[in-house]
Amino acid sequence: MSDERAAPNKHSPRLQRRQHSSPSALSASCCIFLFLFFFFFFLLLLPPFFASKPPFTMAAPAPAARERKPSTSAPITDFQGPVGPPGISRPKHKRTVTGFGPQDIKSVEASIPEGQRAAWKKFSVKEFKTKEDFEKEVVRHVETTLARSIFNCDESAAYNGTALAFRDRLVIEWNKTQQQQTYADQKRVYYLSLEFLMGRALDNAMLNVGMKDVAKDGLADLGFRMEDVISQERDAALGNGGLGRLAACFLDSLATLNYPAWGYALRYRYGIFKQEIVDGYQVEVPDYWLDFNPWEFPRHDVTVDIQFYGGVRKIKNEAGKTVSVWENGEIVTAVAYDAPVPGYGTSTTNNLRLWSSKASHGEFDFTKFNSGEYEASVADQQRAETISAVLYPNDSLERGKELRLKQQYFWCAASLFDIVRRFKKSKKAWSEFPNQVAIQLNDTHPTLAIPELQRILIDVEGLEWDEAWSIVQKTFGYTNHTVLPEALEKWSVPLIQHLLPRHLQIIYDINLNFLTYVERNFPKDRDLLGRVSIIEESQPKMVRMAYLAVIGSHKVNGVAELHSDLIKTTIFKDFVKIYGPDKFTNVTNGITPRRWLHQSNPRLSKLIASKLGSYEFLSDLTLLHKIEAYVDDKAFRKEFQDIKFANKVRLANFIKEAQGITVNPASLFDVQVKRIHEYKRQQLNIFGVIHRYFEIKEMSPAERKKVQPRVSIFGGKAAPGYWMAKTIIHLVNQVGKVVNNDPEIGDLLKVVFLEDYNVSKAEIICPASDISEHISTAGTEASGTSNMKFVLNGGLVIGTCDGANIEITREIGEENIFLFGNLAEDVEDLRHAHFYSEFKMDPMLQRVFDEIRSGVFGDAGQFSALVNSIVEHGDYYLVSDDFKSYIDTHKLIDEAYKDQETWLTKTITSVARMGFFSSDRCIDEYAEMIWNIEPVKPTSNGA
Repeated sequence: MSDERAAPNKHSPRLQRRQHSSPSALSASCCIFLFLFFFFFFLLLLPPFFASKPPFTMAAPAPAARERKPSTSAPITDFQGPVGPPGISRPKHKRTVTGFGPQDIKSVEASIPEGQRAAWKKFSVKEFKTKEDFEKEVVRHVETTLARSIFNCDESAAYNGTALAFRDRLVIEWNKTQQQQTYADQKRVYYLSLEFLMGRALDNAMLNVGMKDVAKDGLADLGFRMEDVISQERDAALGNGGLGRLAACFLDSLATLNYPAWGYALRYRYGIFKQEIVDGYQVEVPDYWLDFNPWEFPRHDVTVDIQFYGGVRKIKNEAGKTVSVWENGEIVTAVAYDAPVPGYGTSTTNNLRLWSSKASHGEFDFTKFNSGEYEASVADQQRAETISAVLYPNDSLERGKELRLKQQYFWCAASLFDIVRRFKKSKKAWSEFPNQVAIQLNDTHPTLAIPELQRILIDVEGLEWDEAWSIVQKTFGYTNHTVLPEALEKWSVPLIQHLLPRHLQIIYDINLNFLTYVERNFPKDRDLLGRVSIIEESQPKMVRMAYLAVIGSHKVNGVAELHSDLIKTTIFKDFVKIYGPDKFTNVTNGITPRRWLHQSNPRLSKLIASKLGSYEFLSDLTLLHKIEAYVDDKAFRKEFQDIKFANKVRLANFIKEAQGITVNPASLFDVQVKRIHEYKRQQLNIFGVIHRYFEIKEMSPAERKKVQPRVSIFGGKAAPGYWMAKTIIHLVNQVGKVVNNDPEIGDLLKVVFLEDYNVSKAEIICPASDISEHISTAGTEASGTSNMKFVLNGGLVIGTCDGANIEITREIGEENIFLFGNLAEDVEDLRHAHFYSEFKMDPMLQRVFDEIRSGVFGDAGQFSALVNSIVEHGDYYLVSDDFKSYIDTHKLIDEAYKDQETWLTKTITSVARMGFFSSDRCIDEYAEMIWNIEPVKPTSNGA
C-alpha cells in the first residue's frame, strides 16, 4: 500500500515533516473529510426520497471503475452487485480459513477479478514430471528449506529434500481433490481410528504417483542411492498392531477408489513407545518420530476447545425450553495437523487429520514465572500435552485410566466438531446430515463420538431428542474387532461422572430409552434388560462401550466370517434378538497390494506384471489368478524361487546388522511377528522351539544330518502394563541366548527376536518368510491380516481354524495350508474340563516346563507365572490342549519343505489365489452395505 493510503501514525517522521512544512494541510484535510461525510450521508437518504418519485435517468457519463486494492483482511460479504458510490468496485472476494461450502464455490469463483485469476493461474505450482524437474525441486529444498549445500548434503538431507519435493507434488493434488469433493457435494465417510499404522510415506508416495523410477534416476545424478535415502525415514508412530495397519490400508484403498474420505486420529508425540531389549527384557523409551516430519501440515488456524470436568446446570432458554448447560471445568485446545494420503493410479489425495493437544490459554504463564514459580509456569501446558503424548498410556493405575478416557474424548470431540462444522457450511437441514456424513467407529475406542454428537445436536443446535437420536443412529457404523469379553472396553460410572458429566447424563438417557423399547417388545424377559443394559450393575457401575456402540449405530460388522458369526452367537447374541440379524454383517479384512506386494516385494510384483502384461493387478487383485497358468513354467518357477531366496538373504543381512546373529538363508524361516498377547500364543511357539531344541540335543550326529535347519523369528511389542506378555518376550530372548550359543546346535536352530517391530521391518520380513505362525486360540482372533501379507508374498501358513485363516484355506485350498488344533465350538467345553475334570498335561509340554524350571534359560522364578497360568490356573488359552497337534504339524512342515519342487508349487498357487484379500474389495463392500457412498472421480484439471 502507498504511503498516501497508509494508516496515520503520529510517530511517523514523514508525517511529522508534512505537518511542519505545510501548516494548512490539516485544515484542508478536515474540509475534504467533512465534504465526503455529508456526501455519503446524502446518498444514504436518496433511496427513500426517490422511492415515492417517478424514475429518472442521469445524463452524466459513468466514470471508469476503480479497482480496490487487494487485502487479506477484506470483510466476508454476500454482496453480488455494486456496493457504495458509483465507480467504486465491490469488496474483494471473501476468503475463509477452512474453505467454502459447495453452494458458495460458484459465486465466489465468479467474484474473483479476472486479473487476479489470470495471475494466479499463470504462477500456480505445477507438479514435476521429469527427472530434471525432480532434481531441481530436491536441490531447491536442500538449499533453501534445509539451508544445506552440495558440500554438506548427507543422506538424511537427501531424504528430506526428496520427501519435500514429493510432498509438494501431493499437496497440489490434495488441494484439487478437496475442492472437487466439496464441489461435488456428495456424502463423505469419516474413519475414526485410534491407530493408523501408516509406515514410511516416501516410498508409498513415489509408487502411488508412478514416479519412483524418475526419483531413482534423479537421486543417482545427485550422488545418492534410492535404498539409502528411503531408509532414512522413521515410521510414523501412530499405531501398534493390526487395528492400525488395517486402518492405514483402508485409507490407501479409499483414495485409490476415489471415495471422498477423511481419517481422524491423534498425533502421538512419542508413539506407543520405542521398544528396546535390555538383558532380554522389553524396555519402553520414547519414539521421537516427530523430530522432522515433512509429511504433515500444521493447521494452527484450525483449533477446537475441548471441555473436561465441571458440572451440568439446567436452565430455561428464551423459548422457555429446559436445556442443559455444561459449564466450568478445564479447557484443552486441539490443534489440527493434516497428512495427505495419495491413491494409486489416480490424482485423488485424501486427508488424515491428526489432533495435538495444548493448553487453551497458552503454553507459558509469565506471572507465575516472574514470581519464581518456574515449574508451575509451564505446568498447564505439560498437563495438556499428556493427552496426545502416547498411544495407549498404561492404565494399570487410576490416573492412567483417566488419561485414556480423556484421550478418547479429546479425539472424538475435536473430530465431531470438525465434521459438524463442515456440514453446516452446506446450509442443509439437519435431517440431511446422515445423507452427507458417514462415521465409522474402528473398534470401541471412538464410541464416545455417539453421545458427543447427541450432545451437539440437542444442547448446541437445539434439536429434539428423538430427531437427534435418529440422526445419530443413521450416521454411525461400528466395526467390532474382538470376541474376548475382557477386551471390550468398560469405563466406571464415577470416572465418567467426574470427567464428562454431561455425557454420562446422555448415556443414561440413551440407556433408559433403549431399555424401555426392549421391555415393550419383550415384556416377559426381565433378565434381558440386565444383560443388554449399557450400565453394568457392578461395583462400581460400569459403562459397556461396545453395547453403546451397537445401540448407537445402524450397522455392526465383524471382520471375518467366523468372527461375524461368533459375535452374533456370543457377545451380541441378545442384540440380534432385539434388532434382528440384518443389523449385523460381515466384511472380511484385506490388505493393500500396493504396499504389501509392489512396495515390499518389487521383484515379485515385476515378475507377475511381466506375465499379466501390466500392473493392473495392483488395483484389481483378482487378476492374480492368471499366474496360476505359469505354475509349471520352468522359467517362472526359477525366477519365483530366486526372488524368495534373495528376500531371505536380505532379511538375514538385516538380522546380522540389527541383532548381531548370523543365520543361514537356506534354512526354513519360521516367522511370528505381531502384537504380543496370550491369545495370539507366542508362548505356544516358544514352547515348541524349546521342545525342538532338546529333541535335537538328544539326537546322534547321523540323526542331526537329517534335521531341517530352521530359524524361528519373533517380533512384536507388549503393552507396558501387560506383565505376562513381557514375560513371553523375556523367555524368547533367554531361549535365543542359550540356543544361538550352543555349538552342538549350530545352524540347525536359531532363535531371533527383532526389537521394535514396525511396518518397515514387516516389509523386509514378509517377503522372506517360508512359514508364518497364526496360532491364536480358536475363536479369539477376529481376523488377522498378517496372514494375508505372508501368503501374498509366497509364504505358507501354520494356523488354527480361527479368524481369516478359514477363508484363506477356502481360497487357496487345504493342501496349501497347515492347520492344527481344536475348533472354536470345543473351546468352552475344554476350559470347563480343565477345572472340573482330570487335567492331564501332555508329556512333551511337561518336559518343556521341567527344563524351564531347572534354570536352563535363567532364573526360573521369572517364568513361573507363565508356566503356572497353564499348569495351575486353567490354561485359558488351551496351550496344553493344542501342543501335541502343533508339534506334529511342524513335523509335517519339515518334511514338506524338503521337497522343494512341491513346496514351490504350493507357494505359487497360494499367491495366485489371494485375489479376494484386497482392502479395495473391503472398501467397496463398506461403501455399498454400510456407508452408501459413491466415488468422486477426479477431472483432468481437478476443478
